Amino acid sequence: MNHSKGKLTGIRAFLAASLAILSTFATQITCGSEPIKVGVTISRSGQYAVPAEDMLQGLQMWAHDVNSRGALLGRPVEIVAYDDKSDPDTSADLYERLISKDKVDLLIGPYSSDLTLGASRVAERHNFPMVSGSAAADDIWSQGYRNIFQVDAPAEHYMDGLIESASHAGLTSIALAYAASDFPRTVAIGVRAKAAELNMSLVFDREYPDGSTDFGGLVRDMKASNPDLVIGGAYLNDSIAFVRAAKRQQFSPKAFAFTVGPALTEFGDELGPDAEGIMGIVSWMRSGSIPLAYDFSFRYKGKYGRNADVHAAYGYAAGQVLEAGVRLAGSLDRDAIRQQLGEMKFRSILGNYKVDATGKQLAKSTYVMQWQNGYRLLVLPKVIQDAEIIYPFKPWSER
Repeated sequence: MNHSKGKLTGIRAFLAASLAILSTFATQITCGSEPIKVGVTISRSGQYAVPAEDMLQGLQMWAHDVNSRGALLGRPVEIVAYDDKSDPDTSADLYERLISKDKVDLLIGPYSSDLTLGASRVAERHNFPMVSGSAAADDIWSQGYRNIFQVDAPAEHYMDGLIESASHAGLTSIALAYAASDFPRTVAIGVRAKAAELNMSLVFDREYPDGSTDFGGLVRDMKASNPDLVIGGAYLNDSIAFVRAAKRQQFSPKAFAFTVGPALTEFGDELGPDAEGIMGIVSWMRSGSIPLAYDFSFRYKGKYGRNADVHAAYGYAAGQVLEAGVRLAGSLDRDAIRQQLGEMKFRSILGNYKVDATGKQLAKSTYVMQWQNGYRLLVLPKVIQDAEIIYPFKPWSER
């Protein structure tokens, strides 16, 4: 008999048995433990319903992944979510409930900056750390709070790469329109600053009521200013409505770019060929050279029936950042988690994470995508682009 072979077989059998015992033990610990409850409000109705639902699904996928690989601190993760109806006051009231009544262990911020602004005040009052996956408006991080931590890029820098590219391509004038809510207003502040820095003329600058879908008058006035580049601080429905109004009036500047809307498949579904050439500013794309981005999108599609978009990545990344803070803290102690979230450097599926003393993101930048031949293609930054950016926008009359 080959004693070495017999010894090796015995070792393998011992290891297999040991792993089985450890696996069973870990399962018993997890199944017998109270879940770690992660509280969040999500807009299942109202103007943010589409992107917020995607964000929730991304967060739920993160929780599923954590539980599949052995839970968090030996306990399963459970998402506790309420419908905030896209309303800041409702969201704030529900975060009060999550903290005071539901006794959640951890907090994720809601979708959108205006809802997060109110939610952050509740978290600060209770001295409860909150990770925000999607909010980007500067006023959230100018309150002097110490419990709100940003994963997305700051809104005032959202358009920097696009404007620089447009300037290099010879575009010299900008028309700006934006919704009357926190995120688009902060985007507008950044556009004004970048345009001034690059000596580009801001020939039109107007805020419109949040939730608007009638842009006939605004487009008429904007067209009269004859801009090279149109920038919209917008969401899904208003960006779609704006493009339709531009087509009706045969308004064809050299470039259109919007926040939020163009990055969603719904934008292309609604506009069809009219989406061609429209650009969107986005914090994540599966082709953006982010580790595991394709894996995430593939598994997300298998679970939810469609490719992941940036809003799903917001939810998943917020969970990842929160998890990293908890694991580094080694407990659910809020002071310890707050300290780790403030000091740690991390790479989530959304990109680099590092914040300043206010919790504002320092390490994340945005991408530019463009609808080309019916696809959303990454066009900036150049080092990871799927295709060259197309200037100028093909006039409506030539389509």
